[in-house]
Amino acid sequence: MLYDRIGVRYGEYRRPDGRIAEQIRQALGEAATVLNVGAGTGSYEPVRHGVVAVEPSAEMVRQRPPGSAPVVRAVAADLPFRDASFDAALAVLTIHHWPDWQRGLAEMQRVARTRVVLLTWDPASDGFWLVREYFPQVLEVDRRILPSIGAIESVLGPVEVRTVPVPADCTDGFLGAYWRRPSAYLDAGVRGAISAFARFPEMDQGLARLAADLADGRWMERHGDLLKLQQLDAGYRLVVARGSTSAAD
Repeated sequence: MLYDRIGVRYGEYRRPDGRIAEQIRQALGEAATVLNVGAGTGSYEPVRHGVVAVEPSAEMVRQRPPGSAPVVRAVAADLPFRDASFDAALAVLTIHHWPDWQRGLAEMQRVARTRVVLLTWDPASDGFWLVREYFPQVLEVDRRILPSIGAIESVLGPVEVRTVPVPADCTDGFLGAYWRRPSAYLDAGVRGAISAFARFPEMDQGLARLAADLADGRWMERHGDLLKLQQLDAGYRLVVARGSTSAAD
């Protein structure tokens, strides 16, 4: 399992960002009970009673902090819960790891009474400089494995889509987090907590070009204007759909 291999120091680099957490909290609304699917170490898990996590990776479960929500070892495509067991179902930057994302989404809607909330990346996005210029293979694969908004709607029905800009000092080290801190991508620890790098072990050429461009100022010539920005739309989206009970209205 991917995260049993790459997740050893995951919690050190993937600390939830409060601004993103607030958007997720707002999307969950008044849901008192929440199922967090593909929960990992518990980032963005609501701090409230009635939260249950689902996570297949033993390494991720091991790193969950004391006092976090109870966790069930299971996969999105086969959730071991009765219909409408929770007010809401949540999945944060995980859908691209599901072998059967359609069934996973259907399962989330089945167990959620009022809403399904996803934080994902929109493959219609242009991404940002890292994947466009240095690792186009990541952009190509992500566009293939991540469902479009229309594809998500084909499973869940009508959705509300909210842009999630990435703060310049984002504390959650996902792929787009360091868009204004380019040298961070040269850190093996940073890359080790990003699944995209684990999918492509031979990335030395792109890393060498990035290091050279930073050293001689070419990166700054092309992207220096980014240093003036406090946030960037890198394609991350919150997708909110109706749950099983509300979908029947």
